[in-house]
Amino acid sequence: MRVKKDRAIKPSGRKGFARKSSWQLYSMCAIPVILVFLFNYLPMGGLVLAFKDYRYDKGIFGSDWVGLKNFKFFFETDTFSRITFNTLFMNFLFIVTGVACSVGLAILLFELRSRRATKVFQTALIVPNFISWVIAAYMVFALLSPRNGVLNVIIEQLGGQKIDWYSKPEAWIVILTICNLWKNVGIDSVVYYASLMGVDMALFEAADIDGATKWQKIKYIIIPSLGPVISILTILKIGNIFRADFGLFYNVTRNVGTLYQTTDVIDTYIYRTMQSVGNMGMSSAVGLLQSIVGFILVMITNYVTKKIDPDRALY
Repeated sequence: MRVKKDRAIKPSGRKGFARKSSWQLYSMCAIPVILVFLFNYLPMGGLVLAFKDYRYDKGIFGSDWVGLKNFKFFFETDTFSRITFNTLFMNFLFIVTGVACSVGLAILLFELRSRRATKVFQTALIVPNFISWVIAAYMVFALLSPRNGVLNVIIEQLGGQKIDWYSKPEAWIVILTICNLWKNVGIDSVVYYASLMGVDMALFEAADIDGATKWQKIKYIIIPSLGPVISILTILKIGNIFRADFGLFYNVTRNVGTLYQTTDVIDTYIYRTMQSVGNMGMSSAVGLLQSIVGFILVMITNYVTKKIDPDRALY
């Protein structure tokens, strides 16, 4: 009696079709991958400028090697302590206020029962994120102008005296924080709101049966559900704490010298140095330093978060 050999099992038509059509998914990923390579990885070859005395006639690789001289120049500058403190302090303030306001706004959106109203508010909150800081700077100037600013007109009509906001450095800690919230809190709240949409509604139904109040639902259901997302986004923001939003600190403040005490950060200082000295090496050195510090901070923050609660770590 002959035993028939088992024939190789051929893939079904559906699986074969899936394999053949997967090229469409790869083609969709091709453009983002190419863009990331061109604009994020290919320029890394220019990091060699941080260790060279760059000259246009010699080119990047032909310029003289100076080692850590560019880093030394930055650390020995008279304003190093001030611009470093301003950068870290303002970014820390932006992170704390941004997370608090974004989470609060996401909770308010989640409590809305009308989907149409939710979409309207979401659209209105996202729009500022697409407005350039150049345009925002003119809007801020229209509000704070020493002569005809809206805020000064209101103060004058109430019997007070006009305030020259562009000569009060301490006031710009609050002004820049408000500007940052206006631009970024909307887009961040949408991320938290999307996370809340995935929470099991049975938890809220059980809380209603137990007679939980709104605050108790927020404290014991909503906040713990947002915990992992808050941790991940905060870790990513900490990675950029040594960088400053150039458009915010340069355009909104109109680069007024009297405000440098609180608004002069690393990025604006390097830009002005580039304008006056034209030292490409120092600019590259500071950029490399910011990336290294950001990477180290992300590693440390993620490590601490992983020790406290592994589920909330980035990886």
